[in-house]
Amino acid sequence: MDESSLRELGEHIVANMEQAVKSMNLAFGELTLMAKSDQILPLMKFLRDDGMCRFAVLIDICGADYPERPERFDVVYHLLSLHQNQRIRVKLQVDEDTAIPSCSEVYPAANWFEREAYDMYGIFFSGHPDLRRLLTDYGFDGYPLRKDFPLTGFVEVRYDEEQKRVAYEPVKLNQEFRRFDFMSPWEGAEYILPGDEKASDDAPNKSD
Repeated sequence: MDESSLRELGEHIVANMEQAVKSMNLAFGELTLMAKSDQILPLMKFLRDDGMCRFAVLIDICGADYPERPERFDVVYHLLSLHQNQRIRVKLQVDEDTAIPSCSEVYPAANWFEREAYDMYGIFFSGHPDLRRLLTDYGFDGYPLRKDFPLTGFVEVRYDEEQKRVAYEPVKLNQEFRRFDFMSPWEGAEYILPGDEKASDDAPNKSD
């Protein structure tokens, strides 16, 4: 679909769903709609059922975290129309306390995508049939893909032979973080790293 056809499609969607669409953007041959979070369900139904759209396939739902914003999360939907041979992107913004209507009744594939977004970002989806963690353990603390989630995590798990079950413990670091300040992979730091002072040029060669 050429750019003029994409623009015509976008204008058609905005004209019919102006209560749900904040704006549309056409860039790099891709059409992106910015949606209102509380109107995502009727918008998805329109994109699926309208004769000019027929976006019958939900490719993906993903998130992005911008913690400096009041509405810190972007939720991004990627749709495919086999009839139009075209893809479309729908985005919305939401804060960490507001739930988004689940699209699982419109696109059954949304079920696990929304569970993943909840598991990784803590984004809530109201009306979801089974909103629970998908990739982490049931007792996992926090949301790993948030920008403020610590790289070491909060807890570590191990199998306890005495208790015969998985045990949760606070993360314990056996050594402090070390800073490897190298100019390049082939060039070492200008200062001497701990331990290197023991090496000397006149050390005997074991091969001698």
